[in-house]
Amino acid sequence: MTLARPLFATPRSYLVATTPDEPVLFLSPEALHRAARVFRDGFAGLVTYAVKANPAPVVLDNLLAAGVSAFDVASPAEIALIRARAPKAVLHYNNPVRSQGEIGAAVAADVASFSVDDRGELHKLAEQVPRGREIAVRFKLPVAGARYDFGDKFGATPKSAAGLLAEVARLGYRPGLSFHPGTQCTDPEAWASYIACARDIAAAAGVTLARLNVGGGFPARRMLGDTPALGAVFTTIARATQAAFGAQAPDLVCEPGRAMVSEAGQLAVRVKAIKQNGQVYLNDGIYGALAEQPIMGMTDRLAVMAPDGTPRRGGVRACVLWGPTCDSLDRIPGTVPLPDDIADGDYIVIGGMGAYAAATVTRFNGYGAHRLVSVRSLDTPIAHWTPRPACLVSP
Repeated sequence: MTLARPLFATPRSYLVATTPDEPVLFLSPEALHRAARVFRDGFAGLVTYAVKANPAPVVLDNLLAAGVSAFDVASPAEIALIRARAPKAVLHYNNPVRSQGEIGAAVAADVASFSVDDRGELHKLAEQVPRGREIAVRFKLPVAGARYDFGDKFGATPKSAAGLLAEVARLGYRPGLSFHPGTQCTDPEAWASYIACARDIAAAAGVTLARLNVGGGFPARRMLGDTPALGAVFTTIARATQAAFGAQAPDLVCEPGRAMVSEAGQLAVRVKAIKQNGQVYLNDGIYGALAEQPIMGMTDRLAVMAPDGTPRRGGVRACVLWGPTCDSLDRIPGTVPLPDDIADGDYIVIGGMGAYAAATVTRFNGYGAHRLVSVRSLDTPIAHWTPRPACLVSP
């Protein structure tokens, strides 16, 4: 991935000026700063950016400039990436499964906090992590409200978490609890349920919590009709913490990834071909920046424009979208409404793509290379075309 300069005004102005044939991910530094302010002003605790969402240098540099000084890292590579850019940044290593080599690398890099959800993993940490560091026990609940959760992979049951928490304190570590309500969690009460359970776990362990990590999972806008209520989530977290712990409330920490960077990015993909049956072939797909679309559902935050920047405004046609690889799996599931005047060489600009679009890209079949372009502001991708009865195009 390359960083293109100079700074263009908008994605549209860049596409018209350069007519790129490869996918382009546009990032707005101003939007990154706005998102950082939302969390720093609204959340009553330490804000750590989850590096996995988008580790691009332009993202990290702008978040640092916006005052984000703590990072949620999940591997030695992410630790090294942050240490190279911010030697004094606070690092929280919240991937709860690590090799001894990974633990050693984290200790050498002065990681401040670790999470754990298994007794064997705690004993591995105890062999290398200096006493006095923070270790947070990650627990899970069957709480609904998220697009998908991590409960099958990470998290101890509340009963097991109480035993682990007691052992963390006995070993001389700064005890904490950690949870993640799940990706795109839209129900603020999910956080309230977890916080109430955290109180019960701490009471069962006989431990006073030093810190409570309320996770990521903060919702980003995916569809035109979405109105993510981050303020309501922040208010619920503060209210629930006070209700659960009162004067002995632990310090709070959160680890937003998607919600921090999603709105700062837009993806432009180009139409490679439209077959006679109306199926549309793009220069990117599920092995590239569209990897999440089969999991999360295709967004409707789309704009289609000709190479000269003219918006397409035809009637709606439900199209099958294929990626560029020589693989029949490389398809966006279902159909996607697009204007019926869409043509070869057009660009589809997709909103809310700052998170994971670049981080999960492969180079399968020789595709996946993207340009990364900074712009002053982002165009607003909306469905410009006029609704008409859909003409379904099947494979």
